[in-house]
Amino acid sequence: MSSKGCSFHITTCFAATVLLLLLSTFSCEAQLTPNYYDYACPQALSTIRAAVRAAIAKERRMAASLIRLHFHDCFVQGCDASLLLDDAPNIVSEKNAFQSFKSLRGFEVIDGVKSAVEEVGGPTWTVKLGRRDSTTANKDLARANLPNATNDLDALVSIFARQGLSVKDMVALSGAHTIA
Repeated sequence: MSSKGCSFHITTCFAATVLLLLLSTFSCEAQLTPNYYDYACPQALSTIRAAVRAAIAKERRMAASLIRLHFHDCFVQGCDASLLLDDAPNIVSEKNAFQSFKSLRGFEVIDGVKSAVEEVGGPTWTVKLGRRDSTTANKDLARANLPNATNDLDALVSIFARQGLSVKDMVALSGAHTIA
């Protein structure tokens, strides 16, 4: 492999990006590790970090927007990047769920991160990595699992508990939606 690095699929970049933004407390089925790409693509995380920092430097609220993307993705089917899927013949995008519709942004940053990693160079090929990317999206699960503005405290605590999160996690993640 070239010392320049390697190229990744957009959803892999999404997962690595949000790992840099947030030490994930979501329970996932896959065995994720922060050093997964150290050997296979040593420049990946530094490239991702630089692209994310540049986006946040350009617009400070982008940090909150990227955290919100991660939150909305993980609350539906687990951290599988299903939120990045657009409507297709067999997919109704989670982007169209009431709690997400027109409230999510930062997808262009994810696209920019993907491009930045691809520019690092190296050969490309399909590789099975540390987690499975979703091939489906579920608007109904998004509606059922994401908190909404009308939830009272008891409902919010219950929604977060179903995801394996504590009240402290709920406060931190809810507050992260509003950082500037």
